Amino acid sequence: MVQKYYDADADLSHLKGKTIAVIGYGSQGRGQALNLRDSGLDVIIGLRPGKSWDEAKKDGFTVLPVAEAVKK
Repeated sequence: MVQKYYDADADLSHLKGKTIAVIGYGSQGRGQALNLRDSGLDVIIGLRPGKSWDEAKKDGFTVLPVAEAVKK
């Protein structure tokens, strides 16, 4: 049986005041980062320099090398 979850099922209070590092900015990483930010959470992106780095910056995220992002 499939379990469905809705907005009311999530408690974001556990993440408030924390910084969430999304590693990667492909189709999954970008979507998750945007959704987390739209939910009012602090999101940074961990990447290697390249096209995705520029996209994440253009979308308004702080972008850091992966090793630095995971320390935040």
